[in-house]
Amino acid sequence: MAKIDGAKRFYDRAEVIDQTGTFTVALDSRAIKTPAAADLVLPTETLADAVAGEWNGQGETLDAATMPMFRMAATVIDRVAPKRAEVIYVTLKFGETDLLCYRADAPDDLVQRQIAGWQPWLDWAAETLGARMAVTTGIVPINQPAGAMTALANAAEGLNDSQLMGVSAAAAAAGSLILGLALGREALPPEEAASLALLDDLYQVERWGDDADAEINRRRVEGEIADAARFVALCR
Repeated sequence: MAKIDGAKRFYDRAEVIDQTGTFTVALDSRAIKTPAAADLVLPTETLADAVAGEWNGQGETLDAATMPMFRMAATVIDRVAPKRAEVIYVTLKFGETDLLCYRADAPDDLVQRQIAGWQPWLDWAAETLGARMAVTTGIVPINQPAGAMTALANAAEGLNDSQLMGVSAAAAAAGSLILGLALGREALPPEEAASLALLDDLYQVERWGDDADAEINRRRVEGEIADAARFVALCR
């Protein structure tokens, strides 16, 4: 996004262009390119409408942070499609160290909160994906069973490029591939996914109070998960 972020607005209007089966967005009749200078080919009109809305919503100076649908759509084209195996490899790392598998051993109310919030989604992964994950206490890394990782790899490989983009972004934000996959399959609402990803943080706020940096981080996680869920939905 370095090519547009901070640049002066150079167009009057963004509009959706139907390309017979796919869509793009034009700025004053000139089709947008990705940062890598590829054609911006969008799979659905709803995604194209959202991207056009982001461009139309810009002020005098372009702000890439307010254009998450364009950023992800461009990333699908510039990075996910040509480097799909690499993206899957990186995404699977969030399964190897999945947040849901690392539990506290005290205090008891936090232990019970983690069990109540996280265990149902590990059960979902086992039943829906065939991924039976190992669980531990503490932060010392453990190796996940080979069968579980194979099941997660199969789930990731079964995603199309747009879905993979959304799942990868959600997994990175949440620190959990299980939550990312559940979100990508619309089994888990983004608000609940964010609450589960931030379960430990929210517990600490309840116990010790909040601070500005922690709040900024929570808002970032919530925003990134919400954007990922919206992107996947718009691509359907």
